[in-house]
Amino acid sequence: MFEQAAITVQDEQGFARLHALIDTVFDARDVEVFLNRVTKAKLRVRDYEGVLARGLLGKQAITLYQALPVSDQALTRERYLRLVEKVPLELRQRYFRIYAYY
Repeated sequence: MFEQAAITVQDEQGFARLHALIDTVFDARDVEVFLNRVTKAKLRVRDYEGVLARGLLGKQAITLYQALPVSDQALTRERYLRLVEKVPLELRQRYFRIYAYY
């Protein structure tokens, strides 16, 4: 069975601050607002860099992300994509267009 290698976080403070911003937009009460903003920006929800560049994760998110080492950036992208997939199915169906792979 596949087991992911443990990668240690190098900049724990910046990493924690950025992940707090990401967790905030994926909170059950706010996720629909976030998905609506992604739709209005005409982005795909899995386009992490696009979402980040448009400031949809918060104004300071891009600065925090760019300050992280590459390994921490990769862990952050992975966490974001994992949270994208954990959005309830009813919302994913409602926002099908931003979830589609075409």
